[in-house]
Amino acid sequence: MAIWGTGVVLLGVLALAGAVFITARSLPSYEGLKSTQTGQTIVVRASDGSEIVTLGPSYGRWIADERIPYVMKQAIVSVEDRRFRDHWGVDPVGIVRSVWVRMQSGRWRQGGSTITQQLARNVFLNNSRTIDRKVREALLAMALENKFTKAQILELYLNKVYFGGGAYGIDSAARKFFGHGGDQLSLAEAAIIAGLVKAPSNYSPTADAAAAIGRAHVVVQTMQDAGALTPAEAAAVDLEGVKLAQEQGQNSARYFTDWVLPQLDLLLPENDQPIEIWTTLDPVAQQAATAAIIANVPKGSQGALVSVDRDGAVLAMVGGTDYVTSNYNRAVNAVRQPGSAWKLFVYLAALEAGYTPDNRVVDEPVTINGWSPRNSGGTFAGPIDVRTAFAYSKNTVAAQLGNEVGFSAVAGMARRFGISTPINTLPSMVLGTSDVRVIDMVRAFAEVQAKGMAIAPYGIRKITSVEGEVLYSHRADAPQQLVPPDVAAGITDLLQTAVSTGTGRAAQIGRPVAGKTGTTSSNKDGWFLGFSSGITTGVWMGRDDARAVPGLQGGTAPARAFAAYMTVATAKRPVEAFQTELKLPQWQLEPNDENMQSNPDDYFYVDPDGKIVDPGAQRRPGPDGPPPGEQGMPVPEGPPAANNEFLNQATGQ
Repeated sequence: MAIWGTGVVLLGVLALAGAVFITARSLPSYEGLKSTQTGQTIVVRASDGSEIVTLGPSYGRWIADERIPYVMKQAIVSVEDRRFRDHWGVDPVGIVRSVWVRMQSGRWRQGGSTITQQLARNVFLNNSRTIDRKVREALLAMALENKFTKAQILELYLNKVYFGGGAYGIDSAARKFFGHGGDQLSLAEAAIIAGLVKAPSNYSPTADAAAAIGRAHVVVQTMQDAGALTPAEAAAVDLEGVKLAQEQGQNSARYFTDWVLPQLDLLLPENDQPIEIWTTLDPVAQQAATAAIIANVPKGSQGALVSVDRDGAVLAMVGGTDYVTSNYNRAVNAVRQPGSAWKLFVYLAALEAGYTPDNRVVDEPVTINGWSPRNSGGTFAGPIDVRTAFAYSKNTVAAQLGNEVGFSAVAGMARRFGISTPINTLPSMVLGTSDVRVIDMVRAFAEVQAKGMAIAPYGIRKITSVEGEVLYSHRADAPQQLVPPDVAAGITDLLQTAVSTGTGRAAQIGRPVAGKTGTTSSNKDGWFLGFSSGITTGVWMGRDDARAVPGLQGGTAPARAFAAYMTVATAKRPVEAFQTELKLPQWQLEPNDENMQSNPDDYFYVDPDGKIVDPGAQRRPGPDGPPPGEQGMPVPEGPPAANNEFLNQATGQ
């Protein structure tokens, strides 16, 4: 039995040695293991190249063994694998100790895994608790010990182990939690990081600083027990004095990143490599937008802001007052009634139908299919021009114009300008009773600013690999004219008047501004949308539960927030005057206008026989010179003009 037992053991050892040797031969090289990563890392950058947020696993910079702080090595070995330098990948003593504690306490309280086994699990396996996985883990650990040195294994481990918050490796963890590289760790910081391996989510300093410090005290005591620290050195560690880095990314810019990141499924549908997204977000504008909303939003209410450049690039986006407490993006997801801001489409339709800002309209009581709109204040101004009616947001005039051009024409105009939500065609629709999104309304006003050309808001300029290879680059859509330039000029005239003398006076910023206020019934929603110097911005304020907000009107808090933001956003841009001169297309010119703008000699007429007659001939000599006593060739007489009796009969008068 002894002989047979010895033989079986020898065979088992030989089989294990062979398996370890074969596994070691199949392992990647040291450089190959250094380059392996788990999951996709996405770095989102602002327009100036600064980092907005990093999503997915973050690996930081690779720190070579000689640059890893000694205290970091001592801390991780003491708390995770005190016999690291004495075993060959699997520690029988640690396994026996773990089983003994299990028998005493009735549950697993100590793990028997070595640092090498944890490395094998992190790089090659998963965290399943099956016997098969444990066997493969042990085999891989011994193969790693066979192929690499202890220094190399510890270097791989400290650069790859997960420390929580998406941070893999001590450099990434040090930058996330302390704001500096992993090669600058102090003893106290090393103790905090070493304590994270056991339960990263429970001991993360950014999630629970007290728990992280408490766990670090355990690490320091363990280091003392292991002989890595003297009692005096352990007592001198000031864990409470460690300065934690401020958490990055949990701010209003996350509303923007939440909007752009889902677009990756369309732009790069099959990419799983680390990438960098270069966005349109302007950090200065974003900061100003956040401050403007927080400073002006009524108490207990929410606010949203979207600002785009002349080409549709989103410069700033605020989806709420605080991303941490509410990550619901009201700038792109919420649908609310726009109130009088909807009149943009009513007057666009009227201008396209032939109205001009100077045309006469009458502000008077009106009833359309049983619906009787009222003006704010309940008064009527009587005969006024279109410009004044728009500037003071006269509801009765908007209703008359909508009824005249057709409510379906108004709905069609809104669709043309990018409104994607359902639109009703009831008479009351002219006052903004159809729900809209903030970003859609901003798009419509941006298209007016672009002289009637289509604009598509976008947030990603390009996507590159970490090596700088361009994987995607934004391209503008083919130009599309939504309304004639004279219509765009006319509505810009109205919008500018609304800010200079009308309901939007609070939005003035010391340079030309065109815009429109919007207030819904019972003051549930307040809007201001407008543009200046190539930047178009829309502001919405209200409550998420759609309850009334006392005193909220588009011309108050939203207009003030618009002005506060636009003052900063346009500060470095030249002042631009608006194009408001109505240059009618040729087909709309009246005959008298044509005569005033053209040379009469350019016109030709037809005589009763169908022959072309040149009216200029009466002022030019004939081929043989002018006849005696005449200045030119005679002009043929046309048919007699219709008399008044004939005209009255033809027109039914």
